[in-house]
Amino acid sequence: MSALAPSLAAPLCGRGSSGVSSKPSVVRRVPVSSFRARRASLHVRAAANGAAGSIREQAGRRVPLENSKLFSAKFVPFAGDTSEEYSLDEVIYRSQNGGLLDVQHDMEALAMYPPEYWKALFDERVGKTVWPYGSGVWSKKEWVLPGISDDDIVSMFEGNSNLFWADRYGREILGMNDLWVKQCGNSHTGSFKDLGMTALVSQVNRMRKQGKPLAAVGCASTGDTSAALSAYAAAAGIPSIVFLPANKISLAQLVQPIANGSLVLSIDTDFDGCMRLIREVTAELPIYLANSLNSLRLEGQKTAAIEILQQFDWQVPDYVIIPGGNLGNVYAFFKGFKMCKDLGLVDKMPRMVVAQAHNANPLYRAYKAGYENFEAIKAEPTFASAIQIGDPVSIDRAIYALKETNGIVGEATEEELMDAAAEADLTGMFNCPHTGVALAVLKKLREDQTIGPNDRTVVISTAHGLKFTQSKVDYHAGEIEGILGKFANPPVKVKEDFGAVMDVLKGRLA
Repeated sequence: MSALAPSLAAPLCGRGSSGVSSKPSVVRRVPVSSFRARRASLHVRAAANGAAGSIREQAGRRVPLENSKLFSAKFVPFAGDTSEEYSLDEVIYRSQNGGLLDVQHDMEALAMYPPEYWKALFDERVGKTVWPYGSGVWSKKEWVLPGISDDDIVSMFEGNSNLFWADRYGREILGMNDLWVKQCGNSHTGSFKDLGMTALVSQVNRMRKQGKPLAAVGCASTGDTSAALSAYAAAAGIPSIVFLPANKISLAQLVQPIANGSLVLSIDTDFDGCMRLIREVTAELPIYLANSLNSLRLEGQKTAAIEILQQFDWQVPDYVIIPGGNLGNVYAFFKGFKMCKDLGLVDKMPRMVVAQAHNANPLYRAYKAGYENFEAIKAEPTFASAIQIGDPVSIDRAIYALKETNGIVGEATEEELMDAAAEADLTGMFNCPHTGVALAVLKKLREDQTIGPNDRTVVISTAHGLKFTQSKVDYHAGEIEGILGKFANPPVKVKEDFGAVMDVLKGRLA
């Protein structure tokens, strides 16, 4: 099955080969001087608003961005009838033909402001405590959910994760001088899922206040989605329900939704089975579906791509390597990069690479077959458990993003991904197995010279290594069957004896 080309219903919609309408714009562009005045006034307003009340109350007194009422977004089919559209306030997950939906912004309205304005505005907001702009997601609110009230936003100031220069690893292991790792796992619940969940739960909070009969939010998960959903739902006081595949996620991932008060259903199936069940349940009960089938999640996740450009002073990397499971994140990153290009903040797109575990590689198989025929598979167990998915919901979205960026798909065996993570750890990182998949694919692309020594490359680290400590313990203890553990570093047992300790140290330091 080849990917379906999305609708180009709106000019500069962030999708399609150019995204530019043939019609001349009828919207007057705000002069460049306006953004300078706006930037200068932000400090004054922040000081004035800081007189009394919480940061949320201060936000309620803030003067809104001029012309912000013109900004809007809506659901449209990812591919299909260009006249079909829905309000973001509707409870809907698929188009009339059963396809996925996409969030489409009024790009003409956003284009009223020149690129320099958006750059200055985003740079001014980053890292502040001003509600809700201290969040890496909501600092770009106009590009995420422009119609939502600041008071409805549920945020833990997620995002703003560090872009780590992998100097020693790149230089000594790969012969690269411009390798970076985007540490999306340095977030509230330890994964990139926080970026999407703040957007989705905020919208649910808004709809519940409107009187929509939503009793709870729910998801199927391989661990990280459930952790993010439970935390943000708890912060908003919204009940949450998570479907987890029994004995297929780490203990750290399991305890997070339990601690945050979710109803946790441990089901004797895999993720794909949990996903089928949650879709059936949400069709019958007033539970809002929080999986990446729901395109609201991708609006938050796309801000990581915008953030990367911002951290590079609006320069575009050559390659971006993303671990791929359900594949929503692949399209989310594409949307973020494309939106910046369409609005003139950058002039090109990075080449996207998706890295899959060999044991769960349906996209890789489709790529090797020229995308002629996609077939879902039964995913086998992998240490990269969060991407152990054989029937990804966002397959069409991912293929479209890859085709638009001349993208690449690679795979890594269990031994390759564990060795890659351990080898990189020896240079100061602490990688989850999914980042190990991306690093293993990067090594292969360096070996065949697809990626050159001077190519600026960003590896997306999707989760924190502390969520997967047992796999690291087993690797270094040599307890994983079939894996030699080339970079294992087990502790050395020594008697309480000075001579014995000195013998070990002399042997190691010689």
